[in-house]
Amino acid sequence: MPRRVTAELDLDLGSSVDLILQITAAQGVPVADEKLTFSQGERIYTPTEIVDQSGSRLHRLTGEQGPLSVRYEAVVSGPSQSPRASDLETITYLRPSRYCQSDEVFAQARRQFRGLAGVELLAAVSNFVASTVTYTPGLSLGTDSAVTTLMTGQGVCRDYAHVVIALLRAMDMPARYAACYAPGLEPMDFHAVAEAYIDGIWYVVDATRLADRRSLVRIATGRDAADCAFLSYHGGYVGLERMHVDAVLEDENPDATTPDDHEALVQIG
Repeated sequence: MPRRVTAELDLDLGSSVDLILQITAAQGVPVADEKLTFSQGERIYTPTEIVDQSGSRLHRLTGEQGPLSVRYEAVVSGPSQSPRASDLETITYLRPSRYCQSDEVFAQARRQFRGLAGVELLAAVSNFVASTVTYTPGLSLGTDSAVTTLMTGQGVCRDYAHVVIALLRAMDMPARYAACYAPGLEPMDFHAVAEAYIDGIWYVVDATRLADRRSLVRIATGRDAADCAFLSYHGGYVGLERMHVDAVLEDENPDATTPDDHEALVQIG
């Protein structure tokens, strides 16, 4: 299933600043063609690529004051292969994290999902979050957590993913956060989903029901959104003047006539 993904960011740097971006397809994603550029007028920056333990590719550079143009385009040629998780990794994804406070939702999760495990638990949590949270662009804050979203009942994709992850961890199921490109997503943007670890395999949960899980392209993986930010910076001011994200299927999807029912077990490919 070839997919073409693009990201365009126009930044305004107030001074010399340390920039870290996560917008490229992750390590292990089969990319047939890829181009990433950082330009400031006639100056072209060459970033340092850092790959974390989950295969997320971080690109770091020191940008100088003024406008900076970031452009990324890639063609993903096929499905990626996910390595088996280590014991340390599954332990990490059982612990509470900044935006997924599984310890704070422990009592609710134990009451709500008592007696459930494995695939049944995954389905129950996904359906619960899908039915109790309303997708509301522009109303949630970047500092909102799973607890905030459970209280307000509104959010965007990152908030849905945080609630799913927190509830699953509270039920002793390892769960993690994934930032992705999502062909067909409306409104188009970087997308966030949860992944749950069952019998040695990571399965994706999109409680927003807005994307076809079978066509997702992984960008970054982590405990929550703090690990997967598309842009972070240190030492100065950065303004995001413009951002455009797109993801499309290059060829006819053989499953296009069969919508994702969000019930089958699916891996990010």
